[in-house]
Amino acid sequence: MKLVALYAACWPGMVLLAILNGTLREKLYGPRVPELLAHQLSTVSLMVLLAVYLWLLTGFLGIESAGQALAIGMLWLALTAVFEFLFGHLVMRHTWQALLRDYNLARGRIWPLILLWTAAAPYVFYRLRS
Repeated sequence: MKLVALYAACWPGMVLLAILNGTLREKLYGPRVPELLAHQLSTVSLMVLLAVYLWLLTGFLGIESAGQALAIGMLWLALTAVFEFLFGHLVMRHTWQALLRDYNLARGRIWPLILLWTAAAPYVFYRLRS
């Protein structure tokens, strides 16, 4: 469990990458493309940034078992979801409806892929390395 706690301490790095990614979207391509496309591009680019960060992180810290990889992924998923909704609602003052909008896959909102990748990446990288 000590290693899982260490991975929890590395989670803020994911938040920083998301902030950087969102800033790039807002400054570079967001004003030039339709909002949905900007959202989709941003989601994919964040998945790539997270893949690099998490690949390096899991290589440096290691993961001892599949169960540990799943525990890390579930912890990161919970931290990410709680942060997104609490920060988005309480700090950014977004409505719950606006926050939930990004979860509508039927309307091309692919943000849930970030949560899925956040949860799955430790296990995927554990398997690739073992």
